[in-house]
Amino acid sequence: MKNLLFIALALLSVSIGFSQSKSFLDVSYLETSAKVDTLVTPDKIYLSITIQEKDSKGRKSIEEQENKMAQRLRAIGIDIDKQLVIKDLSSNFQKYFLRQKEVLKSKQYSLMVYDGLTAAKALVELEQMDIANTYLEKTEYSKMDALELELKSRAVKRAFLKGQAMTAPLGQELGPAIHIVDNSQPYYPRYNQPRMEMKAMAMDMAAPEPLDIDFEKIKVEATVQVKFKISE
Repeated sequence: MKNLLFIALALLSVSIGFSQSKSFLDVSYLETSAKVDTLVTPDKIYLSITIQEKDSKGRKSIEEQENKMAQRLRAIGIDIDKQLVIKDLSSNFQKYFLRQKEVLKSKQYSLMVYDGLTAAKALVELEQMDIANTYLEKTEYSKMDALELELKSRAVKRAFLKGQAMTAPLGQELGPAIHIVDNSQPYYPRYNQPRMEMKAMAMDMAAPEPLDIDFEKIKVEATVQVKFKISE
């Protein structure tokens, strides 16, 4: 009997405790959302380059073309050690064609440059070497993490200003935030998608000028939903 009485008192105590606690749904609040966005120019541009052995009488080896490419890229200010990597580290050479029992080889690289002008210069140098198998692989923005945090902060501030504008005509005051939801979508690098606008190219074959290339800017967004407590 004493045990039953003790259990009943314990349940009553828990019930009273729950009735005295409140969630944000039990207070007067205003819910608003805000979205901010910006455009940034990519500062990491990746070019995919494939060198193939020449199937001709004066065939050029992979090694010969590789050394010549390295010299030309260094001449336009590219740090080969930091900006040029082999894509397939497990196997540098790939069989791509078999003719008369002789295997011709290819080697694939990823070249990273930091602006459109350097990318254009690299394309010109590769074209002069008759390396046509080159394409834009992806673009990135190096400070994306910091930019996304900045946009989230701006979105919350905008939500607060919207809340103030909505409560002021009612003579109510906007209190602290009691619930915040981040609805932003994470940014993912673009693969093979950015458009390149080739705006100008000199036609002097003796001394071709680099292309003036504009890479599509990257759009970054942040969206939040905020519930603010308001005076009753």
